[in-house]
Amino acid sequence: MDVDTRLLRSFIAVVEEGTLTRAAERLFVSQPTLTKQIKQLETQLGVRLFTRSRTGMSPTEPGRILAERVPALLADWDRVLRETKSAASRAARLLRVGFIASAANEATPGIIAEFTRRRPGWRVNMRQAAWSIPSAGLADGDVDVALLRLPFPGEDALRTAVLFTEPRWAALPEGHPLAARDVIPFGDLWEEPFVAAPPETGWWRDQWLAADERDGHPVRIGAVTDQPDDWLSAIANGYGVALAPASAARFYARPGITYRPVSGVSPSRVGVA
Repeated sequence: MDVDTRLLRSFIAVVEEGTLTRAAERLFVSQPTLTKQIKQLETQLGVRLFTRSRTGMSPTEPGRILAERVPALLADWDRVLRETKSAASRAARLLRVGFIASAANEATPGIIAEFTRRRPGWRVNMRQAAWSIPSAGLADGDVDVALLRLPFPGEDALRTAVLFTEPRWAALPEGHPLAARDVIPFGDLWEEPFVAAPPETGWWRDQWLAADERDGHPVRIGAVTDQPDDWLSAIANGYGVALAPASAARFYARPGITYRPVSGVSPSRVGVA
């Protein structure tokens, strides 16, 4: 009997999160889809894996035994998959580089040029990942290396190094009262609505809302966007402000948007993983 590793990952997510709702959010799937996957796994194994109640999902005795074994099994499979794909890349003399958003920005061409100087005959394939994929495909073996904003979920399982840091600035509508400031204290932005990434991007959304640096002050969301162009349009049209790396003032300059330095918020770290 063969079991899809996707079903095992869904099973572990439910065990760890305790509810279908939280597990579905973590896996970026709908709750009905996750419910169907759990039932499919139970049917394949011929055992009941969870006891369902109004408060959540508790593993049965067979479920607990499976939960003890699955993480190591999945870790082994992920390692085999990464090694296999990496071997294929080496044979093809190809370096697959993942990145999220602008990643290392103007430093990227220099990084790639130095790699090709050290590895003559190799090609570099840049692959942009969605905001919802923390490792830009590195954890799944889809890329060999990634240029990322640190920290990110799953970082502890990978080798990372900081390349450089850059301040986080504010992106504001051109006519916004704070746009005339030379430097904006972060606390002055707490009451402002923010243009945010979708909730399912989790860590990425929180990082660019500086959710853990607001002294418990709640975030106001003015608009939700999942593409850079839509993000820029929402800001220019006055739906909210946003935090962005300082380099965004060069890479995402456009009429209707003003970028200003922000004090009282930590800088963004760019790393290689």
